[in-house]
Amino acid sequence: MTYRGYSATMTFDPEDHIIVGRVEGINDIITFHAEGVKEFERHFHEVVDDYLAACEQLGGEPEKPASGNLMLRIDPNLHAAALKISHHQGLSLNKWAEQALRAATESRVEV
Repeated sequence: MTYRGYSATMTFDPEDHIIVGRVEGINDIITFHAEGVKEFERHFHEVVDDYLAACEQLGGEPEKPASGNLMLRIDPNLHAAALKISHHQGLSLNKWAEQALRAATESRVEV
C-alpha cells in the first residue's frame, strides 16, 4: 500500500487479531494498527500526514523513501567495462548493477 510516496507493510497479529502496519523505506519508525483493511488504509494515511506535519512544524525535512531509480556519473572506462561484463553474463546493465550493489551491501557489516 502506498500513499504520498510512502509504502506500508502489513502483518497480521494473531494474538490481538489486528493488522500491524509499518511505514517502510525510511529510518524513522512509524507504526500503526487496525482491525480491517479500510481502517488500516485510513490509519496509514493519518500517520503519514502526521509525520509530514510534525517534520514541518519542527522545521526538519521528512525522510523520503528511495525511489528505486539511481543516476550515477562514473568514469567512462568503468561504464564500458561494466557493460561488457553484464553483456557477457547475459544481463542488462541495470540488473548487473543491482546484483553488484546487493552483494556489496549484504557483505557490509553495520557498525
